[in-house]
Amino acid sequence: MSWFRRKRRDEDEPPDPRTPWPDEPVPADPAAAAEGFWRRWDELLPEISAALGEGEPHRVETLLLDAVARVHPALQFSLERGHRSIYALVVSGQEDPALRPYTDAWKAAAPPDDALWEYHDSVPPVPDPEKVTVNLGEHRIALADVRVVAQVDEAEHVVDVAVHHPVMAELAEAARRAMTFLPLDAALGERLAAERLRRVETAVAEPTGTISLVELRELVEGLHGSHDNVGGTA
Repeated sequence: MSWFRRKRRDEDEPPDPRTPWPDEPVPADPAAAAEGFWRRWDELLPEISAALGEGEPHRVETLLLDAVARVHPALQFSLERGHRSIYALVVSGQEDPALRPYTDAWKAAAPPDDALWEYHDSVPPVPDPEKVTVNLGEHRIALADVRVVAQVDEAEHVVDVAVHHPVMAELAEAARRAMTFLPLDAALGERLAAERLRRVETAVAEPTGTISLVELRELVEGLHGSHDNVGGTA
């Protein structure tokens, strides 16, 4: 999954101190911004479909970056293969509460999913995370080998987890952190992981009493009040 977000002007290179960069505008009305996005989406859709059909999604990245940034400049988007449709458009605020009104409005204004497109306002879970292999540097890492220790707080309906993979000890710190959180998002989806996981740790050595990612999904979905659906968003 490749994520795209329009950079702030000061993220590319330092500005001339005599000419401060203006802040990126944030729409005051999320609903109006969302409606503007979907009008632009309809205009761009023939070009987007052609680019994807020809295997050249980079041709429309800049156009979509601008359209998504007009909803909120901090949002990210990704064009993916869909779970039920051919393609999926995912717009994510990375579960930042300040961005939730914008992703909620974006999803509420979205057209119904159809055979070609489905739309997600957070990263959805992978239908079967144990069939996923990820590349981290020189390592090809099968999520089927991930093991998780899960401790449930029944009173709070949350879970503390420690994530292990046999290659954890060989990874650099940044890759180790990615390999801690990536399997959880794959198994639970971004929103359910944010709602139900409290403390997340990396286990370099394999602990005892571990479960698989699929078993973790079943455990978390079984918590009282969990309402996310595998392969979609609530």
